Amino acid sequence: MGGVFVTAAVVSFSVLAGAACSQQSIRADTASVGMAVEFMDHAAAAYVAKDKGWYAARGLNLSAYTSYVTGMALAAALARRDIQVAYMCLVPAINAYANAKVPIKIVAGTHKYGYALVANPKVAGKLEDLVKPGVRIGCVREGGAVDVLMNRAIDNYRLNRRKVLDRVQRMSPPRLLIAIKTGRLDAAFLPEQWASMAEDLGFVMLLTAQEVWPGMQGSVLVVKEELVRDNPELVQKLVAANEHATGWINGHPQEAAKILARVLSVTEETARLSGAAPLASRLEISHETMQRSMKRLKYSTAISVDEVQQVIDYLAKLGYIKKSYPAGEIVDTRFMQ
Repeated sequence: MGGVFVTAAVVSFSVLAGAACSQQSIRADTASVGMAVEFMDHAAAAYVAKDKGWYAARGLNLSAYTSYVTGMALAAALARRDIQVAYMCLVPAINAYANAKVPIKIVAGTHKYGYALVANPKVAGKLEDLVKPGVRIGCVREGGAVDVLMNRAIDNYRLNRRKVLDRVQRMSPPRLLIAIKTGRLDAAFLPEQWASMAEDLGFVMLLTAQEVWPGMQGSVLVVKEELVRDNPELVQKLVAANEHATGWINGHPQEAAKILARVLSVTEETARLSGAAPLASRLEISHETMQRSMKRLKYSTAISVDEVQQVIDYLAKLGYIKKSYPAGEIVDTRFMQ
């Protein structure tokens, strides 16, 4: 059985530009920028680029910064002045722009898919079992990417919405995995790499994002509008590093999985920050598990305005944003090669 590691930390990278940078443009030759990165293989390009020194090679000096629990927490951090760049799921990026009025632009994609429904085959061996009495379901809180996938699955497969939602327990992905480990959940909607970790605990994949939402955009590279306006050269460097790392990941999947397994491994600090140190410190993620997880994502920098529009429209339908808006307001592909 492959190893599993549990932590609620979401790691980000940053160099604090200082108080002066909040009032004036950032020079391309200094290239100081605050970057937030999810603690998942969704942000594989960011971790690989940092590990390989490709940010530094372009004059982008990034170092460890604060940890976040979820993509939604990362989206909230974008409102701060010291975070100008983020690798994050598309759904919270759309929410941040629409609800928190954070002025951001999506300048590239990072991957498609990367979300799944896993279940205990002894209790919920098929999708219809989710509405059986007593079946305990886990999911992230409302408005997260996995929650949106759950709602899409309910729609696509005509499940009883109330019966499903009434039994959903809301937790962060690492805590969902802990609940699976301790026998407190029968099924869970999870992002990768957490979904593949659940397989190591005896759960099986009932649905993947590919089945529920073909073409679903997973995560994106986001920058503040002020960075696009004041320092387009820096944005170009970030996009180029993202493209370089993504191409390398696709060409070297085994080595990429080894890097991700190493950099996403538990540390005393991340275990402490997770609030789950006693359990987290005893578990690890293996190279094999990470490789299996990464195969379930399609790493690509391509981003489709039409596909982003579909997500925006669906979020409006669910009531997670007040109204739909043109995807062109948030997507800016001029920096992509």
